[in-house]
Amino acid sequence: MSDEFGRAAELIRGAGALLVCAGAGMGVDSGLPDFRGDEGFWRAYPPYERLGLRFAELADPVHFQEDPELAWGFYGHRLRLYRETKPHEGFHIIRSWGKPTRVFTSNVDGQFQRAGFPDEHVAEVHGSIHHLQCFRDCGQPIWPAGPDVDIDEDTMRAVGRLPSCPRCGGLARPNILMFGDFDWQGERSEAILAEVSRWRTRRHDLVVIELGAGNAIPTVRRMSELASARTGALIRINPREPEIRHGRGVQLPLGALAALTELDKRLTAG
Repeated sequence: MSDEFGRAAELIRGAGALLVCAGAGMGVDSGLPDFRGDEGFWRAYPPYERLGLRFAELADPVHFQEDPELAWGFYGHRLRLYRETKPHEGFHIIRSWGKPTRVFTSNVDGQFQRAGFPDEHVAEVHGSIHHLQCFRDCGQPIWPAGPDVDIDEDTMRAVGRLPSCPRCGGLARPNILMFGDFDWQGERSEAILAEVSRWRTRRHDLVVIELGAGNAIPTVRRMSELASARTGALIRINPREPEIRHGRGVQLPLGALAALTELDKRLTAG
């Protein structure tokens, strides 16, 4: 392991730029649930276990039409949780290295922006819970989420007024790509992703740091492997699935905060 940390530190030290590819495991050290399997989801949200509802069933846009209080109970609670969560020190460690950095993430929690990364440098490929869209798709552009939604913690249902579209007054929904979602408005995410991709292809001294991205939904892993394919300059940080195909990179079987803290020690020591 020590040799792997040494290799990773050398890659970062020599990097002209960093691409951070982050999955759900990046937020675990901040106290955020990663919804890994039904049991993990139900530990985070016990009322849904009593109701027999799984994450994949709740993260379905059909509920905004059929039962909007149920839908906003789930997403409203997550919005408040993410707003109240302080990003762990690992986010700040990456920024302290002073390298030009861009982010590619499947997370919708906005933690990178809360830690000081500019919004236009963070490609959120599944959208953001901090932005809303009109459920009716009336033509209203995506807009920032407003005040917290009131939730009955026993039933996990929204109470009172639900978020509405400023143009047509109809129901609003989070600007998140959900399961079976054909109505997600991806223009905001796609515009930032396109700019991050252009930036990435111009950097010939790029090092990719992948954090907390598993195989179950491989979107982030595919990007990290694509971006590092030419050079093999990939650092994969994952406590459960750290393996890198063909050995093209450095694998660190730790959580994000522990690995970034140790890497920072190596870099500081010189």
